[in-house]
Amino acid sequence: MLPIKSKYKIAKRLGPAIFEQTQTQKFALSDARAKKSRPRRRGASDYGRQLLEKQRVRYTYGITESQLANYVKKAYTTADPSTSLHKMLEMRADSIVYRAALAPTRRAARQLVSHGHILVGSVRITTPSYRLNKGDTLSVREGSRRGPLFAVQSEEGETRQVPQWLSVDRETLSIKVTGEPLYGPAETTLDYKTVFEFYSR
Repeated sequence: MLPIKSKYKIAKRLGPAIFEQTQTQKFALSDARAKKSRPRRRGASDYGRQLLEKQRVRYTYGITESQLANYVKKAYTTADPSTSLHKMLEMRADSIVYRAALAPTRRAARQLVSHGHILVGSVRITTPSYRLNKGDTLSVREGSRRGPLFAVQSEEGETRQVPQWLSVDRETLSIKVTGEPLYGPAETTLDYKTVFEFYSR
């Protein structure tokens, strides 16, 4: 786990959206002051811009370099690579647990999955990268549901915005994948086209 100081340094370079802890007014003010004191640089090189965006995707989803490279390779063979890549990242089990507000952060969502608290259908999974499809149901297993962690998450989740392609039942702590994520500004600020440019060098 990265310490908060390291996350602040990374977020100043890649943008606050990549970590939940840096999406605060305190960080925004600190970043604004730092930008004023830094000398202006000329436009970044294509490589620097591509590397930056690739790192933004990696840190946003908490995946390794090899995982991202594999997703990019698969997506690049499809008719709409950007939409395909977005779908692969968002349809991961840990992403869905986070997006459905059953966990406060993506890292917490990964831990919930890897510790065996989550079922897909009736099957217990422990792989955060497990790929779900439209029509699948994900839920918190019975033994874990009684714990204090999920009682709190059930209450806090009421205030979190859940994407339209997910249907969440707070009482049973279950999620139905009713559609598929669409790539666009309403879903993400990540520029996948730039990421593809990086890997096609």
